Amino acid sequence: MLKLENVTRRFGGNTAVADVNLEIPQGQMVGIIGASGAGKSTLLRMINRLIDTSDGSIVFKDQDVSRLRGSELRRWRSDCAMIFQQFNLVPRLDVLTNVLLGRLNQRSTVKSLMGIFSREERAQAIANIERLDIVKTALQPAGTLSGGQQQRVAIARALMQSPKVILADEPIASLDPRNAQVVMSALRDINQREGLTVITNLHTLDTARTYCDRIIGMQGGRVVFDGTPADLTQAAARRIYGAEADDESFSEAVTSTALEQPAPEAPVSPQVARQVAKLVADAQ
Repeated sequence: MLKLENVTRRFGGNTAVADVNLEIPQGQMVGIIGASGAGKSTLLRMINRLIDTSDGSIVFKDQDVSRLRGSELRRWRSDCAMIFQQFNLVPRLDVLTNVLLGRLNQRSTVKSLMGIFSREERAQAIANIERLDIVKTALQPAGTLSGGQQQRVAIARALMQSPKVILADEPIASLDPRNAQVVMSALRDINQREGLTVITNLHTLDTARTYCDRIIGMQGGRVVFDGTPADLTQAAARRIYGAEADDESFSEAVTSTALEQPAPEAPVSPQVARQVAKLVADAQ
């Protein structure tokens, strides 16, 4: 159980998040929606402890993570993996190395930066890359990949942390609808197969309804909606986004991630295929 009690964050005279109270059971897929500036990203960053709370507490399995320091805080950030809109990969490093860097908080920083990883870690990284269907890119520099592929690399890297919770901050905001569908399907698969809690900030209403068990709406830093996908009616959406929102803001046909199937990717060259096959065999 992840429990937020009266969580508040102030920046000077501005209150970004105000008195949020939530209980999120283990294994739930939660979508957080709301207009820009509603406090969604600030809330996720407080859960991960990238920023501190001004008031209130965040509790996971009876541990107050909002008070952790030092090694305990690093352990929590490993247990609570964060996926960002901007991917946060190292563009010049290959995909496999980027994924392996997910072990950074659980091993020597020097060894990680020198690329010294165990056989078991490499096998785990290959398995995660295969799971996200990007194994043919394993030896490519991450910066040469498409946005959708880079986000899948970021998810594979998060899995290397063996997390208990995954936080995704606008993971599909910069992706086209087809790649957005692939990324959201991957997060949903992880949630269902691994039983991991997944909390993601989203802009599109159809995405929240399609992939999430529970939807939380924020406005002005406060939770103004908490319900199932069926509860997220047009009337409820208007309350979340404000009475001044126009019809286009709620046109799900324009921003849908559920209407198209992913386009097939270009075939890999025989040389790269042989290299990847050798990489997989070595890892096994």
